[in-house]
Amino acid sequence: MIKDLRLKFIAVSMISMMLVLAVIVGTIHIFNYRNVREEADELLAFLQSQGGAFPESRENHFFDDQSPELAFRTRFFSVTIDEDGSVLQADIRNISAVDEENAIDYARDIAESGKKSGFLGQYRYLASAIEGGTRVIFLDCYQELTIFYSFLFSSLLISFGGLLAVLVLLIIFSGRVVRPVEESYEKQRRFITDAGHEIKTPLTIISADASILEMDYGENEWLNDIHAQTERLRGLTDDLIYLSRMEEQKDSLTMQELSISEVIMDTAHSFQGPARVQKKEFSCEVAQQMSCRGDEKSIRQLLNILLENAMKYSPEGGTISLQAAPQGKNIRIVITNDTVEPVAKESLDHLFDRFYRAEESRNSQTGGYGIGLAIARAIVTAHKGKIYATSENGHSLSVTVVL
Repeated sequence: MIKDLRLKFIAVSMISMMLVLAVIVGTIHIFNYRNVREEADELLAFLQSQGGAFPESRENHFFDDQSPELAFRTRFFSVTIDEDGSVLQADIRNISAVDEENAIDYARDIAESGKKSGFLGQYRYLASAIEGGTRVIFLDCYQELTIFYSFLFSSLLISFGGLLAVLVLLIIFSGRVVRPVEESYEKQRRFITDAGHEIKTPLTIISADASILEMDYGENEWLNDIHAQTERLRGLTDDLIYLSRMEEQKDSLTMQELSISEVIMDTAHSFQGPARVQKKEFSCEVAQQMSCRGDEKSIRQLLNILLENAMKYSPEGGTISLQAAPQGKNIRIVITNDTVEPVAKESLDHLFDRFYRAEESRNSQTGGYGIGLAIARAIVTAHKGKIYATSENGHSLSVTVVL
């Protein structure tokens, strides 16, 4: 339990860290990419307004916030196409990486696509209608894109390294964080185990004294009540000790391959008689030749707990069903009570809590003390399975076990 709590703490912390880093890094690079695109579009729009070339005069307001070397370090080319698709002009004077044939092919690809702006490889382009045709200007953004992708790769690499460092620190310090909880849980578990063993001795003495009184005075309702309550308290004590040991998981179960089909059928068969006596309908559908790795004794106890609960809370004439079948690599067992009293949805998540009672009056009538399903969950958890309760219409209750 404490180990699971620690793992959940580490997982939640790492997921939170990853989300925060993803938002920060993603936001930074979205803004960087937008800046690259906007600066390129601004320059393309200026070139388009100047007929596809830088003006000889630098008195234009565009150069007020620009480097004086802008015209000399900018690599671009333009192609003018008429309405019939014929090339009117191809200007490649300001670039050496593209020849005239490639420039024309690029321009025709843009004209066929019908797009006005965008990226074609490392080139940002802008297509504008002019008198007699369309001019497409291409701006070489290789340097800007290289810087952008280099920064993106570096930031991702640093973020990954940071996440690894955080993971190592969490593994180291999470033990200290959960240590008080672990100590408290260990004290609670030890108290339950020790108190349970201490209670057994006076219970045995009380039961023996009641038997002696019964021999001297004969049977009467008071002595019978003492015997009944002593047995009930002994059963509760045994269940608490068993639950404590199961949750501790130090007493390892005897895991071995077993025919779970036979275990289920054998356990279910023992409930056919009581169901008939109590005038309840009990059906059982179990797939044959199913096997799993588990502890046979604890799985039998699991099935007994679930079937006893189904019988206990089903009225006369009620319907109970048990279904077991493969589900992928797992085995799915469903025990359904179709005639149970109304169960609130908010109660379903708490049915497996220790000492939880959905209805006090019903539990007092049936004699339960709200620990059986907690033991069932502990058994399933020890087998690394899942157990949960559902109610389709509020008047039925299905407990599903996946092993």
